[in-house]
Amino acid sequence: MSGEGDLSPVTVIGLGPMGRAMAASLLRSGHPVTVWNRTARRADDLVAGGATLAPTPAAAVAASELTILSLTDYQSMYDVLGPVAGSSGTSAVPDRAGVPDGSGVLDGRVLVNLSSDTPDASRHAAAWAAGHGATFVTGGVMVPAPAVGGPGAYVFYSGPRAVFDAHEPMLRLIGEPRYLGEDPGLAQLFYQAHLDVFLTALSSLLHATALVTAAGVPAADFLPGALDTLTAIPAMIGDGADLARRLEAGEHPGDLSTARMMGTTADHIVWTSEKAGIDTRLPKAVRAHYDKAIAAGRGTENWTVLYEMLEAGD
Repeated sequence: MSGEGDLSPVTVIGLGPMGRAMAASLLRSGHPVTVWNRTARRADDLVAGGATLAPTPAAAVAASELTILSLTDYQSMYDVLGPVAGSSGTSAVPDRAGVPDGSGVLDGRVLVNLSSDTPDASRHAAAWAAGHGATFVTGGVMVPAPAVGGPGAYVFYSGPRAVFDAHEPMLRLIGEPRYLGEDPGLAQLFYQAHLDVFLTALSSLLHATALVTAAGVPAADFLPGALDTLTAIPAMIGDGADLARRLEAGEHPGDLSTARMMGTTADHIVWTSEKAGIDTRLPKAVRAHYDKAIAAGRGTENWTVLYEMLEAGD
């Protein structure tokens, strides 16, 4: 392993659970780490482990070529770095011609924003950073804080390829880097799409648990089997590559689980939820997708036909 003097410094701004986990992983690998957070005491353990607490955001950015941001959203980046950049916390993109070279702390720096927001917010932020002489890379961390830097951790990235490649070894310390392309919005697009699957699954898990506990069944008698259902989905629907091929080709043969059959089940779930007296909004939303396919005369096709109904969305 290289000595500390051979490892480049890095700054981490934002010390919630995720930011602290990333800074700790970088510290363990020997990188000199500078940190900043509005609530300074959140840095205590990191400082005890060798990190440097910067007194201001400007000092934090000045300490390293690369600054990693782990904040609530992109507006928080403007709130913290706007005054540093001379834009008073605004997200407005400045005219680069009006920003003298070397006049701002961000000039020549690389910002890797691992905060959550929208693809459009990422594209706007990349333009904002470029207007202040900085290079911007978007990221989306796909594991919870305790898993950062460990086996199975991975992070989506998008932005300038050469900049990503130059810093990839350091970024790998957070999780396996998965580079998606030059468009700064791609990482957030993939991040949000994966969380679409995750959040919907979590809501369905809780809704289903409420359904059985309303009948007096202990949650412990239900949840282990429900989790088995989740993990068995790939075996039931095929691998992602084959499913993608069928969706792109518009192949919905209807030889197994038709939209009409699945829609009937969705209707039964709504009815059971109503009788149990629990919230019906989630199952009604799911049923509506099948209703739309059936109303379009496509009830005899495979459940995957819902994809075309969603593309056509009202």
